Amino acid sequence: QVQLVESGGGLVQAGGSLRLSCAASGSIFSINAMGWYRQAPGKQRELVAHIPRGGNTNYADSVKGRVTISRDNAKNTVYLQMNSLKPEDTAVYYCTAHITTKVLTTNTYWGQGTQVTVSS
Repeated sequence: QVQLVESGGGLVQAGGSLRLSCAASGSIFSINAMGWYRQAPGKQRELVAHIPRGGNTNYADSVKGRVTISRDNAKNTVYLQMNSLKPEDTAVYYCTAHITTKVLTTNTYWGQGTQVTVSS
């Protein structure tokens, strides 16, 4: 079994910052790409940022320059540093990871989501 557990969400004023964390645990052999998605009420889930195990990161145009994704492979953890937050960043944020388990099955796993609310 593999679990992704997010933390770091909350309520922040516009212009503020938050740092989200997502730790993967369980029967993990290796973690390939990791990422963050978000879903606002009444909207489809959208990609926020993506980070492969090695290589370039990718960001949604709406967050470029304000958000940084990083990972600590030793801790099986991905982070999302969000600065200059706007009310339109309000959403439930989900982490995702493409994981190969110790029995060599590969799947994409999702966290339970963490709420980010930005007040104006």
